[in-house]
Amino acid sequence: MRKTLLVAALFAFAGSAFAAPAGTSGAITYKIDPNHTNVIASWSHFGFSNPSVNFGNADGTIVYDADKVSASSVQVTLPLTGLSALATDFYDHLTSADWFDAAKYPAATFKSTKVEAAGEGKLKVTGDLTVKGVTKPVVLEVKLNKAGEQPMAKRAAVGFDATATVKRSEFGLGKYVPNVSDDVSLRITTEAIVPKAE
Repeated sequence: MRKTLLVAALFAFAGSAFAAPAGTSGAITYKIDPNHTNVIASWSHFGFSNPSVNFGNADGTIVYDADKVSASSVQVTLPLTGLSALATDFYDHLTSADWFDAAKYPAATFKSTKVEAAGEGKLKVTGDLTVKGVTKPVVLEVKLNKAGEQPMAKRAAVGFDATATVKRSEFGLGKYVPNVSDDVSLRITTEAIVPKAE
């Protein structure tokens, strides 16, 4: 169970098929909005259930270049204090030394190494996921939801959904494999906004 984040998360970018916000061009840097970002990890628990947890409080930036996809990037930190397991005992279990060992490894991170167009409104984002001090490559399949002015913030914003599958055993989280699935499915949704001018 406690598997993996990722992602994360996670997260994403944009392609040449995507329109940039009106009046903008080139690479734009957006700040991830933790209130509208979820990194959901799901797995099979002995075949009886398919529980999930959310890695919240995401902090990071998305650089999005609609004209040159390869100039896009993402960097995200997922603090384990933001882990939502929906039950106090389960949170304590997942953050213990048996699993994520949050006292020693307080966050997971994702940093992209390559962004590629993957069809209309789609991207493939390759990056390094670090969990529990172990770094492994992860590929995110990304869909651009929207790019434009966020009506409440009145600033440019972008939103993406992404999916990936990771093997928790590769990150030192292999307890009970294979009865508890090694494969962990990640589902990410994120919204990012241009920061306010200083």
